[in-house]
Amino acid sequence: MMKTKEASRGKKTRGFASMDKERQRAIASKGGKAAHRKGTAHKFTSDEARAAGRKGGKIVSQDREHMARIGRTGGQASRGTRRRLLAT
Repeated sequence: MMKTKEASRGKKTRGFASMDKERQRAIASKGGKAAHRKGTAHKFTSDEARAAGRKGGKIVSQDREHMARIGRTGGQASRGTRRRLLAT
């Protein structure tokens, strides 16, 4: 059996992950619609979504290095914007 370029580089040539993004979206969409028809799909209420966001934020903010890194990035971005505004 002859190997394709993808197979020789260690990439899989079958399955969901190897499909193009449009094909994946079409299949996933069918699954979502079927779940709603069947009645097993779940839609978050705004209260549930708020609670999930709060829980995720609480977990992420415990990583102090991560928080420092994103704060530094934001500060650098705003400083650059301020410099550009002052230069004009």
